[in-house]
Amino acid sequence: MTPTEALDLILRSYVRYYDVIREDVEAPFAAEARFHSHGETYVLVKSARISEADSHEYVYFAAVDELDAEQAAALEQTAWERGLAHVKPHNAHRNSDITLVVLAGQMTAEAKQTVKKSRRSKSYKHSLQGWSSYRAIALETSSGELVYNRLGKDLKKLFRNISNQR
Repeated sequence: MTPTEALDLILRSYVRYYDVIREDVEAPFAAEARFHSHGETYVLVKSARISEADSHEYVYFAAVDELDAEQAAALEQTAWERGLAHVKPHNAHRNSDITLVVLAGQMTAEAKQTVKKSRRSKSYKHSLQGWSSYRAIALETSSGELVYNRLGKDLKKLFRNISNQR
């Protein structure tokens, strides 16, 4: 399976809950997905609101033939910066998470280590206005090997199912 074919399979999983963008996505990404959720808690009537919370997720997809450590670090930095550009902290902001998905034909050992060790987070007004965290997962399409950071482990099941379809 090529990285582009794997991208098509993965995007089918995301399209149900996310706004998926394939056209007009700036390089180095092949697609972008956005998720927005707003929740409220109230007593008896909506005007008696106790609390509200906004959650967002921005997912950036990259499909490359070969991934090295330098390229992995550059993708991580670009995804983090673009994701943070969308964040608008306010009192009802809970979180805005940023996820990088890399689909590569081949990955070097250094690139795998770069993905595994990637960690980023940011809080807004000491977390009173929410936070941002970073997840990363990379799939080597030639072997089906998955590499992910600590928070990216949550995506393991979804990507394992996709890599088994090859």
